[in-house]
Amino acid sequence: QVQLVESGGGSVQAGGSLRLSCTTSGYTYGRTCMGWFRQAPGKEREGVALIYRDSGIAYYADSVKGRFTVSQDNAKNTVYLQMNSLTPDDTGMYYCAAREGACGGFGRWYVQQSDFSYWGQGTQVTVSS
Repeated sequence: QVQLVESGGGSVQAGGSLRLSCTTSGYTYGRTCMGWFRQAPGKEREGVALIYRDSGIAYYADSVKGRFTVSQDNAKNTVYLQMNSLTPDDTGMYYCAAREGACGGFGRWYVQQSDFSYWGQGTQVTVSS
């Protein structure tokens, strides 16, 4: 069983930055993909960044590319999401997720909620204009 705990959310003005952290515990079998998802009120949960735990290869949604950076410290079992140049559209609940297996395949990256098995409780990010 895998447990994920997010931290680092908060309120910031447009143009500001936040860094989210996700501390993991437990064990996954084989290759593991970590993901950051967000959900705005009334909208579906969407994947914004993925990272392979073994190689560090990352994927970013177009909406955050160039502004967000996903990284990890495997010695600390922690995955980070550095968010810069934040806009009000970035407001939402941010979730850390994990899945056993690849971050993508069959011609797509796994950015749907149903693609991931393990979830944290979420951390709120609010960006004001």
